[in-house]
Amino acid sequence: MTTLSEENYLKAIYHLGKQGTQAVSTNAIAEKIESKASSVTDMVKKLADKNLVNYVKYQGVSLTDAGRLTAASVIRKHRLWEVFLVEKLNFSWDEVHDVAEQLEHIKSLKLVDELDAFLGFPAHDPHGDPIPDRNGNYALRKSISILEMQSGNEGVLAHVKDSSEVFLKYLNKNSMALGDTIKVVDFEPFDDSVTIETKTKQIIISKEVAKNLYLSQ
Repeated sequence: MTTLSEENYLKAIYHLGKQGTQAVSTNAIAEKIESKASSVTDMVKKLADKNLVNYVKYQGVSLTDAGRLTAASVIRKHRLWEVFLVEKLNFSWDEVHDVAEQLEHIKSLKLVDELDAFLGFPAHDPHGDPIPDRNGNYALRKSISILEMQSGNEGVLAHVKDSSEVFLKYLNKNSMALGDTIKVVDFEPFDDSVTIETKTKQIIISKEVAKNLYLSQ
């Protein structure tokens, strides 16, 4: 049985290391979870003793198969609860992350499977992130960042890389949501800003915003 803290570490390693397959440094983990490097090292050693991570000093940390499945299970629960909160309890997409952080540590597999079925087996959460199945597998949606597109291209907003409350509120303020068609009008070489056209207006967005918006074509 894993603790809440252990699950948070596994989830961080999963996100940092491409589903935990690549080794990541303890410093990167410390930055991700806002902890001290020494505390991370202590926890990593505990996780290694439980056969949840591979750890070699100075060579980084990666997940074992068991660690990867545990991390994917936590992420699955998080994203299913986000769907539930948005679709069934009328939360907005900028309100669900913190609540889902609490709900993702529920242990009942039956509850999670029933929740999945109740929601109609959704493939993606409200931010466009894929939802793993109970075996940790998921289908990747083909989408590219606005920064990778050409002037005149358009696509459907399929994924937002930054799901922080402040960024989602920015999108709300500018009437942008998943499923919206966005056209890339022009790139500004001076500051790398991008002019885009949404369903309601034409606006200029910064490079920081553009790199977090992924469109499917």
